[in-house]
Amino acid sequence: MTFVIELDTPVTLDQLEDAARRRTRVELSEAVRARVRASRDVLEKFVQEERVIYGVNTSMGGFVDHLVPVAQARRLQENLINAVATNVGACLDDTTVRAIMLSRVVSLSRGNSAITPANLERLVEVYNAGIVPCVPEKGSLGTSGDLGPLAAIALVCAGQWKARLDGRTLPGRQALAEAGIEPMELGYKDGLALINGTSGMVGLGALVYGAASRLVRRYQQVSALSVEGLAGMTKPFDPRVHAVKPHRGQRAVAVRLWEGLADSRLAVNELDTEQTLAGEMGTVAKAGSLAIEDAYSIRCTPQILGPVVDALQGIGATLADELNSSNDNPIVLPEEAEVFHNGHFHGQYVAMAMDHLALALATVTNLANRRVDRFLDKSNSNGLPAFLCREDPGLRLGLMGGQFMTASVTAETRTLTVPMSVQSLTTTGDFQDIVSFGFVAARRAREVVTNAAYVVAFELLCACQAVDIRGADKLSSFTRPLYERTRAVVPFLDRDETVTPYIERLAADLLAAGTETAAGTAPAL
Repeated sequence: MTFVIELDTPVTLDQLEDAARRRTRVELSEAVRARVRASRDVLEKFVQEERVIYGVNTSMGGFVDHLVPVAQARRLQENLINAVATNVGACLDDTTVRAIMLSRVVSLSRGNSAITPANLERLVEVYNAGIVPCVPEKGSLGTSGDLGPLAAIALVCAGQWKARLDGRTLPGRQALAEAGIEPMELGYKDGLALINGTSGMVGLGALVYGAASRLVRRYQQVSALSVEGLAGMTKPFDPRVHAVKPHRGQRAVAVRLWEGLADSRLAVNELDTEQTLAGEMGTVAKAGSLAIEDAYSIRCTPQILGPVVDALQGIGATLADELNSSNDNPIVLPEEAEVFHNGHFHGQYVAMAMDHLALALATVTNLANRRVDRFLDKSNSNGLPAFLCREDPGLRLGLMGGQFMTASVTAETRTLTVPMSVQSLTTTGDFQDIVSFGFVAARRAREVVTNAAYVVAFELLCACQAVDIRGADKLSSFTRPLYERTRAVVPFLDRDETVTPYIERLAADLLAAGTETAAGTAPAL
């Protein structure tokens, strides 16, 4: 299978993630090659005319005021990628690095960066050969792009640094040699074109966005299962009442819950509760046997998850726009026969989107955490045993321990929502005086999504335990497939055992890419 990058066809986030995960072979269309060549031709003409162009015959960053003869272009470009390859920490996983590489290929394929066509082809060759540069994850400013992460990739393409190939970590030159690839020869602007963009935060952000979107879709089915497990009422989800509040995400979540629970015999019809309470009405004020409304964590699910759904839609649009952009400086437009010094490398769009994603998934985590508490607290669970411990309570502790984890992870997640996009620090002799930290925001969003999956996984475990206690034969047709797939992994817990392996498995599957169910929400476990 080959993924062909076309000039006039935007690459979707799903395509990017799928190609990175499946190691799909990539090719450039003839139209892309022609456009890239045209952009380079214009730049070469400008060089002959001795125009002064950043990164071509000037130095870069804090040395922007230094002029460098074109004859020293290769040395300048090699110095550039070595000087800025300063990231530290653990290296990114192979899928993330492939997503970053492919994101850079897509951007350069717009044909506005004036990279030498042979070097763009070489980048594609390295990607297709399965060579994965070692990219330390910490240290990117996200302005002048993701210089550190992208420089690590550029160094390998030039036969330096180190890379993984077939499970081995090798010197970059050796990895290229084993794949039969000659190192790049960097001409003027080539090093700059390879590293001066937002492709690091876009590649990582696309994977984080994909996982977050899957989790939120699947969480709507988990939510329906929790409504059943907690004997919640369905009338608050009636689309007729949500029609008076025109938020699209809220309406969509309400419809899914309303329709999904239509044939449930565990969820409660509010009219039945009303009739019970009417029969208990007397001449003096007294406590009724039931409440006429559920707690917010059940009743307000559309109002809480709706904003998350809407936020993800906007985040996805921002990432897709950035993926398909020329996020470089300078830009060379062949149709205009002109060069533009600009700031397209600035990552503020992605930084803010990733901060917003972290907030959205922290909201999911808060909601799941509150439902876990309702499942385990006998006074708030509508008749469930304390800590969902039906057999030998007291001798056993039931699911008490799982709440320790969810409380800890929820608290930690909240600390990760302080925005990175406003943490600007000036660098480079005050030349890069306002920076985005978009790559850091994407890394933190990745951690928030992982944390959310752990808390949701434990809620799912609790919901299945609860419906078994109430009678799983009464489940709706919407939630039964999720219950059955979960039960294939997690048994009904009538004895105390560590649930860590179960939570890890459920969390991984909630985030995993793969075939959705007919209901469109649940992972294949």
